[in-house]
Amino acid sequence: MELEDSHCSVWLARFLQTADPLFPTGAYAHSFGLEELVSLGVVFNEASLTAFLQDHLLPLLENQELPHLRFAFECAADLDALCAVDQEIHATKLAMESRDASTQIGIRRLSAFSVICESGTLSAYRQAVQEGKTPGHHVCACAIQGYLQGVPLGAALLGYGYQSLAGACTAALKLIRIGQDGVQRALSSAQGQLPETVRRSLTVARKDAGCFSPLLEIAAMRHAHANARLFIS
Repeated sequence: MELEDSHCSVWLARFLQTADPLFPTGAYAHSFGLEELVSLGVVFNEASLTAFLQDHLLPLLENQELPHLRFAFECAADLDALCAVDQEIHATKLAMESRDASTQIGIRRLSAFSVICESGTLSAYRQAVQEGKTPGHHVCACAIQGYLQGVPLGAALLGYGYQSLAGACTAALKLIRIGQDGVQRALSSAQGQLPETVRRSLTVARKDAGCFSPLLEIAAMRHAHANARLFIS
């Protein structure tokens, strides 16, 4: 049986490789504040995990992460413009732990991607990060990766959104008594809203990109000073 769209099969196969948990970004070591929310009793079962994904993570994606991914994707070939978006992302992350987690994963993704992709665009951005000229946030790393792989913008946005939701669910498996079935139900519920979240994110102008999420920011700040931690963030 021949694939109906051979062009699609090329970018999709590459995209699946780099979106898979097997791709070594180090994201598995981060809970992005969820560990502290569990400690505070905010997330403790399937229902509260579902509420966290829908009430906090999806709005963050819609108003901050996905718009910045779009801005970076659209200027990925322009180093100065890409670095400007990178700096804007840095400014929107108030908690130091959130900023550090994003850059750690972003830099690791860039390094892993360079193993399978040779590109002057990628090399120039990596050099700017290494020289401290730009932070190297995960959003920008995903944007340049998607651009170089020929991934359509819509697919890149959906892929980033799914990875974010799935990452929280993966952390939840280690933090609360929920089980694989409960996690899958929570993920499925949130993922059902992801296409609409992506659609609305496309209407966010650059001057308006950002999300006031005090619960997530406070959780990240508290987690940085926790006496015992399972995750880096």
